[in-house]
Amino acid sequence: MAVKETGVSYYGLSYVEHAKRDFQEMLEHNCNAVILALSEFDIDFWFPNIVAITKAGREMGLKVYLDTWGIGKWFGGEPPSKFLNDNPENRQVSAFSGNKLPHACFVTRAFREYFFDVCEKLAYEVDADGFFWDEPHYALPKSYASITGGAGDDWACRCSVCQQLFQERYGYEMPKLLTREVITFRQERALDILETASRKIKQIRPDSKITCCVHATLNSYYVTEYRGYDNWDKVARSDVFDVFSTTIVSPRLPERFFREITERTVNVAKKYGKTSQRWLMGYYQEPDKLEEVKKTVHLYADLGAESLFAWTYRGGYGTVLAAPSALKLWDTLGEAYGEVLKAK
Repeated sequence: MAVKETGVSYYGLSYVEHAKRDFQEMLEHNCNAVILALSEFDIDFWFPNIVAITKAGREMGLKVYLDTWGIGKWFGGEPPSKFLNDNPENRQVSAFSGNKLPHACFVTRAFREYFFDVCEKLAYEVDADGFFWDEPHYALPKSYASITGGAGDDWACRCSVCQQLFQERYGYEMPKLLTREVITFRQERALDILETASRKIKQIRPDSKITCCVHATLNSYYVTEYRGYDNWDKVARSDVFDVFSTTIVSPRLPERFFREITERTVNVAKKYGKTSQRWLMGYYQEPDKLEEVKKTVHLYADLGAESLFAWTYRGGYGTVLAAPSALKLWDTLGEAYGEVLKAK
């Protein structure tokens, strides 16, 4: 199955005339889609320009998706959370220590209402092609993730709201260990907020394409962390998601890992009639030889991935997370995109 979509994320939101120049560069690098990474501050402060920039991108021929980037620190992303600043009590809680973590508990009514309001505002007022759920996850209350996933047993969230809902569901106190019931409860609550938001969006904008991008774990190797979305079948079978996506893999990992993740992604997407999407690292790290980027793009295409995205525009040039050869990496990615699109 041929690659239909190639794109990058973009968080250079400022003025539409600047965005137009950047979009033209994306088109010249064989991108036909862009994901706008929208922080809480962007949505609050730059909203008129979000509307204008989205319109400009679509007029230039790009598919434009809205990424609720780092909102509540529940989604992936570097930006700080305005919600957490304004609502310090609505935080996830460590099961073992009871410490409040710098991540919003998305089970609480306050955060759900906040997030749904954001989604409805974007759906009503921004004429985008869809939404991108960017690495949603429960907080990891430990300092690092081990390659086996066994560096620590602590987890989140065991706040008073989660405990009460668990008690109502199962009839006993929420354990401090990740029992089968706790894992199921967490997965259900994690999926519920995304499904509810997606339905609200589609009620407003029925043609909106919803992509859910989960962490690229194998569940037996490399950071199995029970983020809440580790059961890929449970995520992909949801009737409100149109695209099943798995996130970035470090270029330092062996090709076998890329192949296995991609095969699993494509197979799960096909099983439930969804479009498959794979991501590339276009920032921070790069392979020793940039030609490896092309090899990965072609591998994804050969294995049947229909949508390819890279984080981020220009290899993160000018940011603290820029790739060592950011602009060369960006050019190489553009060449690779052109090669797989011509192969359609």
